[in-house]
Amino acid sequence: MRITKTLLFTLATLFAITAVAAEGKIAVVDFSKALFGTDVAKARLKQVESESDYTAMQAKYESTVADMKALKKDVDAKSMTWSDEQKQEAQKKMEFLRADLELTTRKVQADQKALQQSIVQELRPKAGEALQELIKEEGVVLLINAEAVVTVAPELDLTAKLTDRLNKKTK
Repeated sequence: MRITKTLLFTLATLFAITAVAAEGKIAVVDFSKALFGTDVAKARLKQVESESDYTAMQAKYESTVADMKALKKDVDAKSMTWSDEQKQEAQKKMEFLRADLELTTRKVQADQKALQQSIVQELRPKAGEALQELIKEEGVVLLINAEAVVTVAPELDLTAKLTDRLNKKTK
């Protein structure tokens, strides 16, 4: 009984999609990918990466990772001959390095999130406008978020077209 209901639901859905497809086009778009693929977004990212604060944070991250690897290598090689005090000191140092790494990671992630939000806020109005134009030009009657789709034929994906249109609108 349950299988029959599932089968009927699936068939009804397929017929509905077929009916929609007959009236117009179904398309998929990855809005985030389109926004962050624009020249404006890439330029902002490059600008942030070249700033001294970001560069310093990246260097601190890499330095901390290198220190952790060196300490681990030292512990692996020599810990058998160490006293309990030396082992505790090494463990304490590793915990401090981990805490440093976590803090640096959180700072980098917070900066990235802020950058992403500013890009979205800046480009959203033009992106919405560009998407509406694309929908009209392409004759799309059903637009699906790419994150909700398992697979799609490349010709139904409007993401690249949206990125191109945004690039033209932001120049």
